Parts: sequence; structure tokens; C-alpha cells
Amino acid sequence: MHDQGDATPPDDPPASHRITLTERGPFVSPRCACGWYGPARRSRPLARAEAAAHLTDAHAA
Repeated sequence: MHDQGDATPPDDPPASHRITLTERGPFVSPRCACGWYGPARRSRPLARAEAAAHLTDAHAA
């Protein structure tokens, strides 16, 4: 497993919504500190986009 950094937008979200991308073989999975996680993807841009959508939803709530 290997962390690939943070997928958070420039306006720093609350600590309860901190996204990390985790690699497992050819797949990357987005996970949030709040417990949300996205499906494993081969496409890193798609995983990042899903994580960004989660953060947008979290900010709207």
C-alpha cells in the first residue's frame, strides 16, 4: 500500500474530511477521514474526481 498524497482542494476542508488515495497493485482507492470511500479504480484522475465530488458534497451539507 502506498499513499499518493492529498486530493483536497485549495480551500482546506475540515479535518473530518481529509482525503487520501491508496494504491493497491494497479488500483487506487480514495478514502476520507469521515469514513467515506470510493471504489478502487485503475484511473487515478477518476478516483481524484470522485474524491473531489465527495468533498464538494460534504461542504454543501
